[in-house]
Amino acid sequence: MATDDGYPSLTYVNEMRSVAARRAVRAACFGFFVDMFDVYLPITVLAPALVYFTPAGLSGTYQATIFYLIFSATLIGRPIGALIFGYFGDLLGRRRTILVSVLGLCLATLAIAMLQGHAAWGGFSIAGLIVLRLVNGIFIGGEYTAANPLAMEYSPKEKRGLYGALIHIGYPVALVCTSLLTTLMLRVAPPGDASSAYAVWGWRVPFLIGSLLSGILFVYYYRFVPESDLWRATPKSAAPLKELFHGVNLRRLAQLFIVMTGAWLTLNATVGALSGVINAVLGVKSSSVNIGILIGSAVAAILYPFIGLLSQRFGRRPTIMGIGLLNIVPACAGYYALVVAGYRDPVVLVALVALIMVPSLAIFAVHTPYLAESFPTSIRSSGYGVSLSLPIIIPGLYSFLMLGLSVLMPYAYTPIVLLALGGVLVSVGAFVGQETRDLDF
Repeated sequence: MATDDGYPSLTYVNEMRSVAARRAVRAACFGFFVDMFDVYLPITVLAPALVYFTPAGLSGTYQATIFYLIFSATLIGRPIGALIFGYFGDLLGRRRTILVSVLGLCLATLAIAMLQGHAAWGGFSIAGLIVLRLVNGIFIGGEYTAANPLAMEYSPKEKRGLYGALIHIGYPVALVCTSLLTTLMLRVAPPGDASSAYAVWGWRVPFLIGSLLSGILFVYYYRFVPESDLWRATPKSAAPLKELFHGVNLRRLAQLFIVMTGAWLTLNATVGALSGVINAVLGVKSSSVNIGILIGSAVAAILYPFIGLLSQRFGRRPTIMGIGLLNIVPACAGYYALVVAGYRDPVVLVALVALIMVPSLAIFAVHTPYLAESFPTSIRSSGYGVSLSLPIIIPGLYSFLMLGLSVLMPYAYTPIVLLALGGVLVSVGAFVGQETRDLDF
């Protein structure tokens, strides 16, 4: 353990650092799973229960728009959380920031599970849901803004690609779990009108589970994950956000804004829009959509480590450019086939949804090391959080973008345009940026 002069041996120090790295990566993976479980609860869980929160007689288009607003509230809250918690993550430490944000997420999710419907609260029901989803987004933005840089700071340079991908396996796995849980709850508590079992209480169970998971994450970070040694040893910036929005950091942030705006557009055009379009506009039952999302997410989870290794072998930049192209061509073609006729056959619908899902999720196997490698340690939490979350704002308004595009084309086709545009931005943004794989922290 110690040398003759009383200091810890190099072997012991390296072993302890390796233990800390594994714990930080495991915690970040579980944390991102909890975040994404919470983010996508409205997509899979609330879609069949929307009648509980809204007045009767709304058209399919307006129901879909309200559905997207609930989802978008979380997305818009995340850059707010990134700005707030990114600042404190650089100034006061990654670990403290994580603990506060995870506790807030736990309590906000629990509050949603307690909400009453339109029959009891009228318009305050849907308003309360949207406000609480905004609060959820703020705390979610704080969690990964601190947790993912901490994990990357403990990761060896040659393993950052793999570890970054492993962290984000929590993303598609969360989609798998929410889809399975919703399918189960739809069987246990059948859906229907506002007085059906699912509408009254079935949807609450997944939200209670989400709150419990956040509580478990809080305990794990509190007991097992240490503060970043690299952050401790680095001189602190007196004004992390000012430094971020200046000079070379601002230029880097602008380039990453293009990439991540594209990433969120592709994601919202698929994960965000699919359920609403298929359920509210095309009139297909929820279970078929959920099965397709489940299969696509499971395939993406299996591919994530390979994508991470690919980015470590050939570089982040070409890997991200390739992912953008996959969203432009095969994913858009699959989406078009789905809307034209594929939704009529349950088997074809499931297969096409799965095909569309995989390319839109692929970028999130690469983005954590790519963003973390782009900023110095003194502003890494702020840089990571803002470059990931600020680009959510425009894509987060995708429901309104779809309404605007519906003037030019049928509403059901509008997500295809957003998907193609997202793929273009991902590829072009990566092309004009620099390679980060070999940068030292």
